[in-house]
Amino acid sequence: MKVHSTNYIDTLIEVAEDTKVFQGNIPPTRDKKTIAEMQYELITQFPYTYTSDELLFKIYADRNEVTEAEYQEAKNSFFSKGQACLRASPLTKNYGFGIHSNHEGKIALYGMETKEYFRFLHDANIKKVKAMKSSK
Repeated sequence: MKVHSTNYIDTLIEVAEDTKVFQGNIPPTRDKKTIAEMQYELITQFPYTYTSDELLFKIYADRNEVTEAEYQEAKNSFFSKGQACLRASPLTKNYGFGIHSNHEGKIALYGMETKEYFRFLHDANIKKVKAMKSSK
């Protein structure tokens, strides 16, 4: 069975070209947590702890109430087909955040207005990929 990955190494996912914001904005709180809220909380509480794959599967497992006994089988099934990477994340498309992946593929979040974001943007050793546009 083929395993697909969404991980990047030494890469900055830049904010989308068509974002309507000028700085990183915390996703609004809803009764049922949105994907954006869940991603924001996990990445900001645990910077450089999760890879993209780990983050996406953790959120999938939490939202689908995957038990510990089902975890490995569900993970294998989840990654047996391609998943949208963090270039499609609402954080990078709508909320003004860039996502940096370090040399281990672990991720952290940086508002587009921060010194760190600009440093990554101008670092020749870091690959840059743009977030997907919200509109076509």
